[in-house]
Amino acid sequence: MPGEFKIRTLIVDDEAHARSRLRQLLRTEPDIEIVAECANGRQALEAIQREGPDLLFLDVQMPRLSGLQVCQAAAEAGGRMPLVVFVTAYDEYALQAFEVHAIDYLLKPFDRERFQKTLGHAREQLRRAKGNATDPRLAALLEDWHAGAGRTQRLVFRQCGRVTFIRMETIDWIEADGNYVRLHAGNDAHYFRETLAALEAQLPPDRFMRVSRSVIVNLDRVKELKSALYGDYEVILHNGSRLNMSRSYRDRLEALIERRA
Repeated sequence: MPGEFKIRTLIVDDEAHARSRLRQLLRTEPDIEIVAECANGRQALEAIQREGPDLLFLDVQMPRLSGLQVCQAAAEAGGRMPLVVFVTAYDEYALQAFEVHAIDYLLKPFDRERFQKTLGHAREQLRRAKGNATDPRLAALLEDWHAGAGRTQRLVFRQCGRVTFIRMETIDWIEADGNYVRLHAGNDAHYFRETLAALEAQLPPDRFMRVSRSVIVNLDRVKELKSALYGDYEVILHNGSRLNMSRSYRDRLEALIERRA
């Protein structure tokens, strides 16, 4: 996009050092024009209306007016919304939601490589939309948040400076491996440092169930139960996976499946 047009960019963060970090990174980009910097949500709303930026780097957690509230208020005020990159250190709900709805997010602290990837996403979105409409994913986020859709259907894993999101409905089954878990989702397998017990506490009990000390299964993926030796069952999934279920877990699974039939 360099040489085509300037991307008018607004920086919003209540921490001066965070604004400085973004400013330094953005100033090395020839197609970026920083139109304003804001230290709170009120200033951000005024700058969005006054400057009409193309791109907004927006902190999630700010006093009085959060990043989500800034977006909601700006959308309700009318006019063209900029593409939004959320910047956050710890807001788990926002990170989970932004996987689907936001253009991207930056998790503090971030390095130049991660920043360049985010900026590349922004350039691509602007190239497609040409700045003429609100990002439909952001609009969907605001609609969900405004409606109070607070119960997440995603899992969030943080490791090695990265955040990975897994939609619960994509998971077939989960197995423990010491202090790690392996999530099987279709043709993909995801390996994270997490205990099975901690992960089980995050899953809806009417959809996921532990069938042994080391395995949790998505009940929607169960095709049939087959009797095995010593009162155990073999759990057969729609994708052909075969899992062993110990006798101590059998009664609860049968009751759940019967209730859902």
